[in-house]
Amino acid sequence: MTQKPAPSSHREARPRPARITGLRHLWAATTYSLAGVRRLWGETAFRHEVLALPLVMGLFAASGAALWHFIGAFVLWALLVAVEALNTAIEELVDHISPDWSVFARNAKDLGSLAVMCLLLANGAFIGAVLYTLHVV
Repeated sequence: MTQKPAPSSHREARPRPARITGLRHLWAATTYSLAGVRRLWGETAFRHEVLALPLVMGLFAASGAALWHFIGAFVLWALLVAVEALNTAIEELVDHISPDWSVFARNAKDLGSLAVMCLLLANGAFIGAVLYTLHVV
C-alpha cells in the first residue's frame, strides 16, 4: 500500500527571515500595513466605511459640531476599520484552514461579523447622538 502525498497546503518549511530592526523595521511595518490596506480595499464593506468618513465629517461640519465630535467620530471609525481588518483576517484564515463548509468556520465568521456590527452600531449611535444634541435630527 502506498502512502498518499501530503496536501498542497503542507508546503516545505522555509527558514525564518532575518530580524529587521531600527528604521528598516519601521519601513517594513509600514509596507506591511499598506499591503493590508490594499487587501482590505477588495472588501465592499471597507470601501463603504471609507466613503462614510468624509460624509460624516461633512455632516458634522455643516451642523456646527464641536472638535471633540470630530475626534470621537474618527476614533470610532478607526476602531471600525481595525475590526474590519481583523474580521477579514479571520475569514482568510478560516477559508484556508477549512475550505469545505464546517460549523467552526461558520461560527468564526459569524463572530467576526458580530464584532464589526457592534462597532457599526456604536458609530451610528455616536453620530445620531451628536446630531440629536445639535438639533439636526
